[in-house]
Amino acid sequence: MTYAWIQDVPIGEDVYRTITERLGDEPLEGCLLHLALRTGDGTLRYVDVWESEALCDRAFDGRVHAAVHPVLEEAGVRPAAEPPREVVEVVDVRGAWAAGAVGVALAATLESSP
Repeated sequence: MTYAWIQDVPIGEDVYRTITERLGDEPLEGCLLHLALRTGDGTLRYVDVWESEALCDRAFDGRVHAAVHPVLEEAGVRPAAEPPREVVEVVDVRGAWAAGAVGVALAATLESSP
């Protein structure tokens, strides 16, 4: 079942870029879409869509936290806990990218969801 969420994070683009450099270019298994959006106060909001919650958790436990935690420490960012995720339901996908491989995979995942 598709797992989608929104998360506001207390970092700016500079810290985000360092995190993505540490993650490398290899795609995270199960991640269908990741958007990082700048909010009005300069912090970021993530919008993620995953094939499943289990694949998301595996990616965070295996690669994401290993990249994020040292970067946050180096930047002096010390949140009390990981910011909460607002789980949302994907209702529709449109746009030019939706016709590509990611869009096809997302559409197939949505069709198989109950």
